[in-house]
Formats: sequence, C-alpha cells, structure tokens
Amino acid sequence: METLMRINGIVNGFVWGPPMLALLVGTGIYLTIILGFPQVRYFGFMFKEVLGKLGKKAEGEGTISSFGALATALASTVGSGNVAGVATALHLGGPGALFWMWVTAVFGMTTKMTEVALAVRFREKDAAGNWRGGTMYVMEKGLGQKWLAWLFAFFTTFAAFGIGNAIQANSTAEALYLGYGVPHWVSGIVVAVLVALVILGGLKRISDVTTYLVPFMAIFYIVGGLIVVFMHIDMVPAAIGQAVKYAFNDPMAMPGAIAGWSVKMALTKGVARGVFSNEAGLGSAPMVHATAIVDHPVRQGCYGLFEVFTDTLVVCSITGISILATGTLTGSPDLTGAQLTLTAFQSVLGKTGVMVLSAGLAMFAFSTILGWYWYGETGATYIFGLKITPIYKALWILVVVVGAWGGGGEFLSNIWNLSDTMNGLMAAPNLIALLWLSNEMRKLVKDFDAKRKQGLIK
Repeated sequence: METLMRINGIVNGFVWGPPMLALLVGTGIYLTIILGFPQVRYFGFMFKEVLGKLGKKAEGEGTISSFGALATALASTVGSGNVAGVATALHLGGPGALFWMWVTAVFGMTTKMTEVALAVRFREKDAAGNWRGGTMYVMEKGLGQKWLAWLFAFFTTFAAFGIGNAIQANSTAEALYLGYGVPHWVSGIVVAVLVALVILGGLKRISDVTTYLVPFMAIFYIVGGLIVVFMHIDMVPAAIGQAVKYAFNDPMAMPGAIAGWSVKMALTKGVARGVFSNEAGLGSAPMVHATAIVDHPVRQGCYGLFEVFTDTLVVCSITGISILATGTLTGSPDLTGAQLTLTAFQSVLGKTGVMVLSAGLAMFAFSTILGWYWYGETGATYIFGLKITPIYKALWILVVVVGAWGGGGEFLSNIWNLSDTMNGLMAAPNLIALLWLSNEMRKLVKDFDAKRKQGLIK
C-alpha cells in the first residue's frame, strides 16, 4: 500500500501540476474568446431559461427535464468542497485564493457550457432505450477515438467511488457527528439505505430527489451564510479587497499570515479548488446533462453556465467571504477545512451556526453521492454494458457504509489522493476533446444564435 501511494503521489503531482492547471484555465479562456464570451452574452438568457421555465413542459428528445439534469449536476458539484475545500484553499493560499477561484469560475462557465452542449450533440440511446452521453461518447462519435473514450470511462468508473462516494459519505458522517453527535456507523447505515432507495429507481428517481433537495439545501446554506456575512457587512469590502490584493501581492505582511502564503500558492490553490468545486473541465456533469429533454445543445449548455455560476460564484463566495469578513482566517491560523468554516459560522450564530453548517454539509455530501452515482454507472455501462448496473449499484451502497465508517486520518487521506489522481486523468482527455471539437462548438453557437434571431428558438 505504501508503494502504491508513493506512485500515486508522483502521478498526482504530474496530473495536477501547474501545466494541467494552466491547460484548464487556458482552455476556458480560448473557448470564451472563440465563442464570443457566452457567459456575458447569455447571462440574462441563462436566468430566464433556468428560472423562467420551471414546471413548464420541455420540447425535444431526452429522459429527464433540463432542470432535473441541472439539479442532478449541481447535486454532484455543490458538495463538501464548497465548505471544507474553500476553507482549505484559503488556509494554504491566503485570501488571494478566493480571487483566483472567481477567475477560474468565470472562464470555467464557458468550459462547462461547451462540455454540456457537445454531450447533447453526440448523445445516443442505450440498449434499454434510455439516453446516454458524456465525454466518452463525444470522443467516440466526435473524434473517432474509441480507445480514448474507453480510458475516460475507466477513470470515471473508479474515480466515482472515491470523490463521489467514500469521501462524501465520510463528510456526511463527520458533519452529523459534529453537529448532532450521531455515531459514524449509524450515519453510514442510514445514508446507505437512503442512497439505495434513490439509485435503485434509476436516473428519473435521482432527478426527482435532487430537483427538490438541491434548491432546498442551497437556499438553506446560502441564507445561513448570508446572515454571517450581513452581521459583518462593514468588513465585506475589506474582505473582497484582501482577496484581490493578495492575489497579486505577497500576504506575509498581513497580521496572522501563515508561513507559506504567497502569490504562487494563492494562484495554484485557488485554481485547483475552483476546478474541484465546479468540475468545469473534468467531463463529469455532461453525463447527466446529455439526458435532458431539450431542443438544442446550446440551450442545455446555458444550464452548464448556471451550474458553475451557482456553485463557485455564489456558494463558494459565501463560504470564502464569511471566513474573511469574520476574521477567522487570521484569528484561527491552526484551523483548516470544515473546522475553519464552522468557526466562522459559530462566531455569529453560536451553537445554531454549528447545526446549520453541519446540516448543510451533510446535505451537500449526500446529494453528491446521488449525482456521482450516475457518472460512475455511465462509465461502467459504457465499458461493460447494462449488465454491470446491478453489480455497480451493490458496490456503490457498500462503499457508502465503508466510507462513513472508515474514519479520517490516513484512510481518508489516501482516498482523497487517489481520487484527485483519477479526476486529473479524467480531465486530460476531456480537455483534448474540447479543444479538438472547438470548431464544432462554434458552429453550434452560430446555429443557436441564428435560430434565436429568426424566432425559431425562444
């Protein structure tokens, strides 16, 4: 095991080194330019599409509604990383990390939009008549690279067990223990039963559950976070100022600064956490967006824009500003992860803050388990066919229990490291596909704009 983890550390350092982070951001910048800044041009349309069509019948082919696909994708992205991950980035990189998260998100919106639109463009029906899509289908049908598609599916199948299951189950159990004193093993069994009840019903049931759970959990956390922010509203301009200032200046002169804070650390930790949070460039979310009932790929791509906007520019920002505005980052330099966010909430809301954050973290992590199940199943069925589905479901439920019960320390650290590596191995071929098919995406955007101008798309 020690040798395996050493090898994994070398591979992880390579796949998530500066070149990969530069490629992720660079891809977003390139796509943004050639597509005419869609995150700006479609900003109003994005809100009108997502919020203005709730409850309305969609037109086109697909399995679940566009909003249902968005909710399932958000269930996967809005997870423990929005709470613990943001705090860790600030702890390691200083206030400037928050600024680089914002930059990554702005360009990541275009990356996610492109991923989603291409997934819809190249989706197909499986043997059971259900729509399937995602990066592996884009690679096979768009690039003609079956071997690359197989590799992506392989990495997705196994990455899902770590980042989307064991880590989230552990985060759920830890949150319930901190907030309500529930033993880890009890949480593991209860969460496994709840997950089983959902995933045994397939994608439609996952979509139905996340359609109600995601808006509730997001509002629950956002309201709690905004209370913390408004109680320190006079410090918010300074907090934002710190994020911008220390993105370009060495923060070591800042009172309470932690040794190691630097512009380089702010940049790398901010970019990395932004990517891990909104998953723009990983190729995960397109697997559920590809099942949406929609009449044009770019229309669903706008739901991808909204996904990154909500995850990073709203939820992550609330976490980051809460930590900075309350002075928790410099006042509690020994704390990191969820404990840092917990202290910020507790400083304003007391014991209620602990309960609010714990409940929010538990819901975030639970919803991620549901969303990532579909990604893992999609990867597995691409390789092995539909016959693997019952086996994958059983393994998924078992890993929930093991992850919750497994505790922290070396176990959780190893799972995190393996998951990071698998995610990096997913991102590399996905980014190749996005750049390779950038002209195809440009044609889709031109077609969408032309049809909107002609009144064929409203």
